[in-house]
Amino acid sequence: MDESMRYDLPDLRLVAAIADSGSLTRAADLVHLAPSSASHRLTQFETALGVPLFARHARGLTPTMAGESLLRHARQVFAQLEQMHADLAPYASGVASQVTVFANTNAINCFLPEDLGDFLRERPQIRVSLEEQPSPAIIQAVAAGQVEIGVVAAEAGLGGLETRPYRRDRLILAVPAGHPLAGRGAAAFADVLGEPFVCLHAGSAIHTFMMNHAARLGGRLDVRIQVRSFNAVCRMVAAGVGIGMVPRSSVVAVDGIKTVEISDAWAPRDLQLCVRSRAALAPAAAALFDHLAEKGGAQAPTAGA
Repeated sequence: MDESMRYDLPDLRLVAAIADSGSLTRAADLVHLAPSSASHRLTQFETALGVPLFARHARGLTPTMAGESLLRHARQVFAQLEQMHADLAPYASGVASQVTVFANTNAINCFLPEDLGDFLRERPQIRVSLEEQPSPAIIQAVAAGQVEIGVVAAEAGLGGLETRPYRRDRLILAVPAGHPLAGRGAAAFADVLGEPFVCLHAGSAIHTFMMNHAARLGGRLDVRIQVRSFNAVCRMVAAGVGIGMVPRSSVVAVDGIKTVEISDAWAPRDLQLCVRSRAALAPAAAALFDHLAEKGGAQAPTAGA
């Protein structure tokens, strides 16, 4: 990296304003600069970068390829700044503490909304930061002390962490009612790799999980469409778009869907809470951990998997 290069927020905001408005004059007004000052800042910025960020036309300015690239990064910077402000604002208004939770797709979509809602209604001074991650990444983050509480699918590799059972669940196949699989009680994942799939979006924990298991079998999924929720997966399956893999707890009552058990050993996806040490948790995190364990019907903590 060129140590002499500096990216100032006012310059980034000016570039974004120009791209949004298509006009240097309107952009200058949006960022509270005189047009001559805005023009000078843009010229200096482009000179420092060594590339033009905008093409000048009679009708205004349009981003160059370099400008589009800069804009993508700039908007990510703005979003991260807004998130930073959102994370810090509660402390200024008297929030007692914040708890960070990593959870897999299943937990976030099927169980945590209601359970966290109950907890937060009773404790208005606590904030929870919830992030979706695959179970292996969650285990690693909890073990490294980067996150206080994890919610993962039960699996090997939890040694050294303190766990409590949270919820019982299982991955199943959702298939259209008229599909040849609809009459079968169970099927192996290897037997359906050639089917068109309705999947959650790339980057979701369950999408990563499915892709990894397909790769281990020496195949790849035929992803016909990607959607944002298990409900949407079920509705697309009912419409005949393809088949889906979803947790049993997420299956909605949609006409035209049949469920088929997955016979693979990894299909049971019972969820567990995990922490480095229950005794070492801050009071707010300990209260949330106990609340979730109680919701799951747990009795006592256990060490390991």
